[in-house]
Amino acid sequence: MTDTPTRQHRLSPVRLRGLPLWSVLAAGTLVGGLLGGSYGLLTPSTYTATSYVIAVPTEKSTPDAALGFAQAYGRVATQLAVLGDAQVYAGVPVRTLQHSVRTATSPDAPMVAVSATSSRPGLAVDMANAVTRSLTRHAEDSSDSTHVRLVQFSRAVEPREPTSASPAVTGLVGASAGGLLGGLVLLARPRKSGRDGEGAPAPSVPGPAAAADVRGQR
Repeated sequence: MTDTPTRQHRLSPVRLRGLPLWSVLAAGTLVGGLLGGSYGLLTPSTYTATSYVIAVPTEKSTPDAALGFAQAYGRVATQLAVLGDAQVYAGVPVRTLQHSVRTATSPDAPMVAVSATSSRPGLAVDMANAVTRSLTRHAEDSSDSTHVRLVQFSRAVEPREPTSASPAVTGLVGASAGGLLGGLVLLARPRKSGRDGEGAPAPSVPGPAAAADVRGQR
């Protein structure tokens, strides 16, 4: 029976208000770090594999035309026409390829980079190479009209390290976010009122005109 009043007294609002301000920042940083680290531990690691193809002009074309078609093929690589054939080589549905495959091109070089991300390194390699193979075949079928061919420049290799953030990195990000939220809480907290005399308005002295009016009323 005597423990309940004691605990209530320890957790009273007066005691909580007496805590130092830095404790809010410390608590926010600690909680954010724990949440970020837990997220990094519970989230599966992801791996990214990248293959490259290069656009080569034929005798009836120019290097500038090859550069332009490389930009176009970089956008076509993630379309259903290419992914529909790539799913056969990769052994995964088209939806998986749509969510896992990304392409990148360069404004200076007629090259297309095809990257695939997966929780399994081998599957990432298979998806990147499958899309590259399908894209090369589509470019070959239309080379008579475009006068540009796609040649495989580099096959994807199995990555040795994950590309996702480690638990240490996610923990640091979470700690930073928690400390920032703690600082915002401190900035948004209500200010102390003048009940205890702190911050009370200073007594004003009436001006000459006001003092004259008071004497006249008397």
